[in-house]
Amino acid sequence: MKANQPEKKSAVLGLAFDAEDGHKRLTRGKDFMLAGGSEETHGRMQETVIKVGERLEQRGKRIADATVSELRDVFHDVQATS
Repeated sequence: MKANQPEKKSAVLGLAFDAEDGHKRLTRGKDFMLAGGSEETHGRMQETVIKVGERLEQRGKRIADATVSELRDVFHDVQATS
């Protein structure tokens, strides 16, 4: 990698638009940010990203270290078991 190019890292951005109660929900983590949604939807996004982080940790990785295909596979696995 060239010195003037930043290191590429993965991150997760979760957005939801089903909030009807006027609340603005925002959850930030080291490798993710979740915004919006109803209480239920936002909670589900939180649970999902936590489980993804745990699965990656079992592999010795973090979200920032994972490739796009790894993230896709782990998210798919987490959703399939939820």
